[in-house]
This record gives sequence, C-alpha cells and structure tokens, in this order.
Amino acid sequence: MARYLGPACRLCRAEGAKLFLKGPRCNTPKCAFERRSTPPGMHGRGRQKPTEYGRQLREKQKLRRIYGILEKQFRLYFERAARKKGITGDTLLALLETRLDNIVYRAGFASSRQLARQIVRHSHITVNGRMVNIPSYQVRANDVIGVAGREASRALVKAQLELTAGTPAPEWLAVNKDELTATLARIPERNDIQVPVNVSLVVELYSK
Repeated sequence: MARYLGPACRLCRAEGAKLFLKGPRCNTPKCAFERRSTPPGMHGRGRQKPTEYGRQLREKQKLRRIYGILEKQFRLYFERAARKKGITGDTLLALLETRLDNIVYRAGFASSRQLARQIVRHSHITVNGRMVNIPSYQVRANDVIGVAGREASRALVKAQLELTAGTPAPEWLAVNKDELTATLARIPERNDIQVPVNVSLVVELYSK
C-alpha cells in the first residue's frame, strides 16, 4: 500500500500547524516546527495570502496528513460520510477516528499514528480476539482491541504505554493497561475529537 515516506516534520511546516506526527518528540524543544515554523522551500517566508480555495485545500491536506491517508482513500471516506445521515464533517471525523490504527494510537499502544499503523501491519493487534492486520479496519462500538498473545507483541505495547503514560485516553475509549485491551465504548462525537482542522472547509471543498 502506498504511503508518504518523506520527513514528517516537513508536513507540519508546509501546513503551518503542528500535526503531532512524531509522537512525544512533538512536545519537546527538538520539534522541528518549534525551531523553524516557516514553510519549507526557498520561498517559504514570502508565501502570499491564500485564496478561499487555498484555505479549503490546506484544511483538507492537514486532516489527511494527520491520519496518514492518501488522496484517493480520503475521498472515499468523504463520499461514505456524505451518504450517511447527520453532519457530513462530523461523520467524516468519526470514521477517521474509528480506524484501527487510530484506535491503537488513542489507546496509548503506540506513540504515533505512523507507528500504530506499523504495529497493526505486523499482526500485533487483535479485534474481538481475532488478529487484524489492516490499519484502515473500521472499529465498531463495543469492539475490543487487544494485543496478540506473543511475548514480543506484549513487550512492544507495554514499552509504548510507558512512553504515552502522560497522555490520557479519550472518554469514548475504555483502556485496561493491565490486560492490554481497549474497548470502543461509543462512537466519538465532534466535541470528543480535537484536531487543528476546520472540517467545514473540507466539506465545502468536496461539495463544489
């Protein structure tokens, strides 16, 4: 599956916002965005004021990059959200938040979404007792995410839990660190999802 392989910090600088793509490092003085927040490239400092379309595009790019999704897959998520009842932007965020790799990240089983995707891919994660190695797997309410019984899998996740100990799990996710499980108590609502993105601009972009 195709994915972005370039420097993560460059994406934050391009979007003009900290996207927290490198886990705990983003909260330290070593964060590249803290040291130099100007856009990458020789003309970064002279960037002109964006047009309305430019603002919409930047918000879409931020949301896509936060969750590590390429353009074609992101558009499919939007089309799926648009077909459902309710507010399209809120539904889109809920779909992204309930991806398996994001649940693994939110539970503290991985210090970044990129690492969470790798952990899922390497068959370290189970859903309702069955191994699932698809990062985009859609987790449903009351599904139980666990760790494979292999000692290597459990050691890996325990090490990640130590790194993420200072970051509490969201209210909609019930995490049991002793048993290494996380239960999706309910589908998250808009107020539960804290991302530095104006989702309404994303909806406007795709609704043209």
